[in-house]
Amino acid sequence: MPDASSVEISVFFSLLDRSRTRSGFDDGSALRHTVERAVHAEEIGLHRFWVAEHHGVPGIASGAPAVLAAAVASRTSRIRVGSGGVMLPNHQPLVVAEQFLMLESLFPGRIDLGVGRSLGFTEPVRAALRSERTDTFEADIAELRSYLDGSGPVTARPAVPSPPVFVLATGAGLEVAARAGLPVVVGGPVLQRDDPLAVYRKHFRPTPSNPEPYVIVSLDVTIAADAADARRLAVPEAWAMARSRREGEFPALERASVIDESQWTPQTRSRIEASLASSILGTAGQVRPRLEEVVERTGANEIMASTSTYDRAELFDADVAFAQLAGVAG
Repeated sequence: MPDASSVEISVFFSLLDRSRTRSGFDDGSALRHTVERAVHAEEIGLHRFWVAEHHGVPGIASGAPAVLAAAVASRTSRIRVGSGGVMLPNHQPLVVAEQFLMLESLFPGRIDLGVGRSLGFTEPVRAALRSERTDTFEADIAELRSYLDGSGPVTARPAVPSPPVFVLATGAGLEVAARAGLPVVVGGPVLQRDDPLAVYRKHFRPTPSNPEPYVIVSLDVTIAADAADARRLAVPEAWAMARSRREGEFPALERASVIDESQWTPQTRSRIEASLASSILGTAGQVRPRLEEVVERTGANEIMASTSTYDRAELFDADVAFAQLAGVAG
């Protein structure tokens, strides 16, 4: 296991698990693996554990984050559990409020509601979800919050204190979160800007529950005993991304040994290298300064790793090394 105990970064560290499917395992195994990883995340002292919403994607088993969050919360006792996120275009705000108020009632003080605006990846999925292309995200958030805080035209049950709401933000979503006075979760292209969160902080409207801006940065972070091992662990996800670009379908994770034996076209190799370059990977000593730079540049309050790989034992070791960077793992 990588020894990262000598380095610490003073922000919260959390995990986003997308319930990645693995070659040789059925979809149900992916969900059980998510729950098992959450139990481990709590044991090593991580702050949050969030699950995802994707529909009709062969490589991701989680289409109902509220249900999976309930399973995770029932197997844990301290770690915060939430959604990264519920895609509001796919749901009625009242139903989302009822689901997460129920979770908050069953697991008080531990539930987070992360919401996003993405539609389904393909036209058949969007049709099946009855998704509308009209952008009502800001209005949907306002309606959702009215049900959560009891000020809406309908009283959502159970009537319990609202769990905190987070906005998965890119571009205009940052302004929506700022006007609503809500915390944001950012990643990907947003982080490539010189000052990605200036607009959010400038226009943030404080509320009693959120008196100051709060930023979670989501990244692919892979830590191993040496740089070569970290790269090997990151390749299955990069390979899946490259195949999705080529074949139009996001596949299950493959073993690194199987991928090594595959024929890589120059275009596939280029895409894999680009994916790896956008990740933070290496030994603890190599990863630490890169995370410190991200925290300094963004003013992040929290780092949320979206790490995935085929080998689950090595994934758990990488999670421990990640937690040790925050000084929370034994």
